[in-house]
Amino acid sequence: MSGPQHETKRGRKGKAVSALLLTASVLILHHPAPVFAQDTELRGEVSEDAILEDQQRKARQLRATQSQNQTPSATAPQDTTPTTAYEPVSPGAVPDDQPAGATASIFDQPTATEDPLVAGNPTPAQPRRSSTTTRRTADTTTTSSTKAADKKKKKKAGTATDPSTTNATTSRDAAAADEETANRRAVTIDSVDRQKLDPGAERTGSIEGQKIKPEDDPFAASGIEVGTFVFRPTLEQGLTATSNADSSSGGKSALLSETNLRFSATSDWRENSAVIDGYGIFRNTISGQKVNDAQGRIEGQLNVDLDNELRAIAKLGYEAVPESASSPDAIAGVTSQPIRQTVDGSLGIEKDAGKMRYRLTGAVTHDFFGDAKLSNGTTLSLKDRDSTLYTATLRTGYQISPALTPFTEIEIGKRVYDLRLDSSGFARSSNRLGARAGLELDMGEKLSGEFSAGWLREAIDDDRLPAIAGPSIDADLKWSPERGTIIGLTGKTGIETTTAPGESGDILYSGRLTGERQVRANLTTNAALGLDWRDYTGSDGHDLILSAEAGLTWWLNRYAGLTTRVRTEKLTSNLPGRDYVTNSVYLGLKVQR
Repeated sequence: MSGPQHETKRGRKGKAVSALLLTASVLILHHPAPVFAQDTELRGEVSEDAILEDQQRKARQLRATQSQNQTPSATAPQDTTPTTAYEPVSPGAVPDDQPAGATASIFDQPTATEDPLVAGNPTPAQPRRSSTTTRRTADTTTTSSTKAADKKKKKKAGTATDPSTTNATTSRDAAAADEETANRRAVTIDSVDRQKLDPGAERTGSIEGQKIKPEDDPFAASGIEVGTFVFRPTLEQGLTATSNADSSSGGKSALLSETNLRFSATSDWRENSAVIDGYGIFRNTISGQKVNDAQGRIEGQLNVDLDNELRAIAKLGYEAVPESASSPDAIAGVTSQPIRQTVDGSLGIEKDAGKMRYRLTGAVTHDFFGDAKLSNGTTLSLKDRDSTLYTATLRTGYQISPALTPFTEIEIGKRVYDLRLDSSGFARSSNRLGARAGLELDMGEKLSGEFSAGWLREAIDDDRLPAIAGPSIDADLKWSPERGTIIGLTGKTGIETTTAPGESGDILYSGRLTGERQVRANLTTNAALGLDWRDYTGSDGHDLILSAEAGLTWWLNRYAGLTTRVRTEKLTSNLPGRDYVTNSVYLGLKVQR
């Protein structure tokens, strides 16, 4: 063949090969090989359950293959090394429901027909994952099947006489037993219970088991709810043995029945507050000097918070007390002293402006007296003693600190008698003026209250009667040196008017030092010291009254207790016929609710 013809054939063959290669490249580009990394089963992190499942499946396939290939032989040597690999069993194991020799695994390479990118191959449906309970049940079934198969193998092996075969079977059985023991150890109900719980999921202790905080005062009155108020009544009944029944210069001893009724009602409101207090004392003679009297008081207070840092305080009270036999206005020769009744009320407005404190209070007090019963059976009218006192008080303070607030106070007032002239022809109406300076303390439960000192004067309209004037001292302090102990100090200055001919009246200073100690939760002791000084205007007359008292209350339970007290009182005067001494002992039963 000539050269040009040979080259022509070779050229045609090269062109044909190039066309075939080009066609193959186009087919490859249009039908790429499967990309195994895009298989959804291998996307992301592979769980431990899937890895253990694949290992178990392959181990079972290996055991099945070895069982089929091994035949009993008496002459052929057998390998005694255990061929069963470690087969962990986890809660995620699936049952052995695949045929022997199956190679389906998430780690096997997919075939071409499994590639969803190849045309004509439909996308295979993802198998639904079985529940944990199903997988545990299947794993238990698989373990039982393995035990049954091992038993059959042992029976067949028992007919053979070859020691090597027996050793091999024993080794496989031991390996299977170790595998089963490991599986049991790994998957147990107790192992799940021993897992550490999330601290947020731990069960808390029961409410009933928690320690109950003890009450501050387990014997205090619990009270009765009446509407929006909590009502706390107290009743005390007992006997009093006294050396001076009416506390007079001519008094005699007596045994008295004494009944004390007290109550307190406190509001349970959201913003404002109200308090109502009252008491009543009734005395009757059992033996000795004749005494039959009663006294009592009721008062209420309302606190209202207004806008712009304003507060309103309203008070109203009523009192009925028999005239004391030791009073300068006591009437001699009567079977019973007249009853003095008092109606009082006040309204105050408080304002805070920075550190400044302002208070304006208006008060009205009306006194009226009943008739006195004389020993001859007649009565004596005391209407000329009825009077009304109007006062207005302005207080200005500056808060140095939350605990200290010094203040000044100015008081003006007018006393008006119902009768312009008394039975002796004197005009008893008067004008009042007072000024005080003091300090208000607020240290919580440790120390609280206020005290002040100043001057008080009341000038009578009748020029024949001198004005009643003198220093004014007032105090109301409470000090608690330790828990369960309260020390109180009260002081008051008051003006007592009279209708005695040619006399203006007197100024009375009263002071009390009290102490209360809670020895035990159900045992309380108390003591008091009293000092009164009465200075008569227009003369050098004066009275000194000293008193002391001690008592205790022993609570049997929250509602009842025993109480007792001892009291002594002595009046010394430079005026004739006024001195007296009174000693008394009281024992009674006290109930509360």
